[in-house]
Formats: sequence, structure tokens, C-alpha cells
Amino acid sequence: MLNDTSSALSLLQTRRSGRPRDLVEPGPDAEQLREIVKVASRTPDHGKLAPWRFVHVPREKRGAFAQLLHQAFRVANPEPSRAEEEAVDRLAYQAPTLVVVLSSPIRDHKIPVWEQELSCGAACMNLLHAAHAMGFAGGWITGWSTYSEEVRRAFAHGEDERIAGLLYIGTPAHPLEERPRPSLDHVLSEWNG
Repeated sequence: MLNDTSSALSLLQTRRSGRPRDLVEPGPDAEQLREIVKVASRTPDHGKLAPWRFVHVPREKRGAFAQLLHQAFRVANPEPSRAEEEAVDRLAYQAPTLVVVLSSPIRDHKIPVWEQELSCGAACMNLLHAAHAMGFAGGWITGWSTYSEEVRRAFAHGEDERIAGLLYIGTPAHPLEERPRPSLDHVLSEWNG
């Protein structure tokens, strides 16, 4: 058991986010992606509601995804610059594997929506851990595209679903950098009643 615990802790301690633009082939194959999503689904889920969904955007659909992003971007930016259009293309085409994760809460349920949204965030983190365990790296991106109503409508099954993030998976082209982490004194305290 010590070796298993030691290995699991080492895995958690070495996970790093990869910049999606720096993630290259190979990405997970279809079976590996199914396993990654299966692990991601093993998240705390009060009420067993599965208040999240995973939508894989395959490589052959990235052109259609790019078109969607360009249309959505032009809603707020009717005359985008060339640099902005190139940034939208990068968002669509970077990394070998793209999974759009949606928060899919069940309204008017005894489990508060807030708890269901937390479960969705935990599912995203589990997806990144599973990808790392398989030897890949992942990057979780939010931003204008995840808050765009046009993009949301293209993926959502209803008005209550929102995009929790674009999760990119691949192999790092460069060694992943360690970023500064908060000191434990800053994030851990004792409750004194």
C-alpha cells in the first residue's frame, strides 16, 4: 500500500497545466479518451445527479468549431484585427484533443445548484488528473469563448447549461514549468472556535 500511496501522491504533486498552444501529438486515442472521461466522472456528486457533460470536438470538426468561434467573436467585435482572428484560430486548433465541459445542473432539486457546479469543477480537475496519469498534459481554458452565448448555444442542451471550460489534452512540446504556489500559511489555518 505504501508504494501505491507514494505513487498516487507523486502523481498529484507532479501534475502541471500545459499551455494548450504547446500541446502537440500524440493526444489520447479514442479508448484513452473514454478512460479519461470515465475517471473524470468519478467525482463527488451529491445526489448522484451527474450535473456535467463532456463534449469531444474531434480534429475533423475543428474547422467548424473555428467558424463558430469567429462568428461568436464578431458579435462583440464586428471588425476584428488580423491578430484577433489568428488568436481565435489558435483557440480552435491548438492541442490534439479538445473536450468542452458543460455544467448541467438540475434546477429545483434539493441539491443546490452551487453544489452541482462545484461537482462540475471537480470533474474538470479529475479529467486533468486522469490525462496526467496517462502521460499527457492538459490545459483548462475559460475566457470570452466560454462566456459567449453563441458558443454556449452550440453545445448546450438547455438554457441552464453553461460551459465550464475548454479542456485541451496532448503531449507537452516543452518541459512544463512549475509556477509559484501559495504558501501553506496563507491558505491553511486552524479554527479556534
